[in-house]
Amino acid sequence: PPHSDQPLLIIPPSKHNTTQTYNPTMTNSTILVTGGSGLVGQAIKAYTDENSQPGETWIFLSSKDGDLRVRADTDKIFDKYQPTHVIHLAAKVGGLFANLSQKVEFYRENTLINDNIMENCRLHKVTKLVSMLSTCIFPDKTKYPIDETMLHDGPPHPSNEGYAYAKRLIDTMNRAYAEEYGCNFTSIIPTNIYGPHDNFSIQNGHVIPGLIHKCYIAKKEGTPFTIWGSGTPLRQFIYSLDLAELTVWVMREYHSPDPITLSVDESAEVPIKDVALAVAKAMKFEGEVVFDTTKADGQFKKTACNKKLRSYRPDYKFVSMEEGIQKSVDWFLANYETARK
Repeated sequence: PPHSDQPLLIIPPSKHNTTQTYNPTMTNSTILVTGGSGLVGQAIKAYTDENSQPGETWIFLSSKDGDLRVRADTDKIFDKYQPTHVIHLAAKVGGLFANLSQKVEFYRENTLINDNIMENCRLHKVTKLVSMLSTCIFPDKTKYPIDETMLHDGPPHPSNEGYAYAKRLIDTMNRAYAEEYGCNFTSIIPTNIYGPHDNFSIQNGHVIPGLIHKCYIAKKEGTPFTIWGSGTPLRQFIYSLDLAELTVWVMREYHSPDPITLSVDESAEVPIKDVALAVAKAMKFEGEVVFDTTKADGQFKKTACNKKLRSYRPDYKFVSMEEGIQKSVDWFLANYETARK
């Protein structure tokens, strides 16, 4: 999409220090999901198709509905749908190279989007706004496991600081909107997400979808399935349908401006090698699996603590990595022609 040339306008509040009164019940609610066509948006759609509550109307936006960087477009969307709840997933995202080379655009465009969404939620007296953050916006130099209280403890990794600071400001502004206007705005911090409707690009996709596509090609061409690096780094992966269920729970039940990490337990952290072997098994790949140790490994671990989530949902059962990968592989094979890759 073209870069936005508009300046970042700070719209003065119409009435100062007006505390809005919110009805926390979900009866006759219209829930607007920005970024509704992506990995998480489609997972929320699949979940709510089966688990919608009476009186809920779900609307999933895509870029065809308007440009959220543009205030007038965002105003029109809110005027049209009059949402009572918003789940905000839309963002300008990209891989390492894009983040490095376009820090200005990643900062400005995400800040414009977030400001337009938050101001419209205030002006339309939206009952609840849930925005999505990411573990990649945490301080670069930190101790592990990371938790919600450490978000602003130091600068992010220099490679994605434009994106990271724009996203961190969501947390800052959630608290500011709560203090000044009584708004019920919060944010979620997922770990590595995977599942149906992912971006399966080998160059720009994330670990699991990239491995699925790579394994598919290796099987088709009868070549070795080659994984970059030693396979030793550890990661926590959350299946998109689990994240969808927990995001809807946050919208309905979790009412604090402080962010909440949505992640599998620390004990479910797995080496990339196990992920690659699970992909090979799900793909019924019987060829050679090779770890190319001439390629860099990246960070050894980025463990996130989910104690806060567990204090609310001690019995929540996550889909196992093996089952989630099998479902993702099955979806990729069934939708190969149309999948993003």
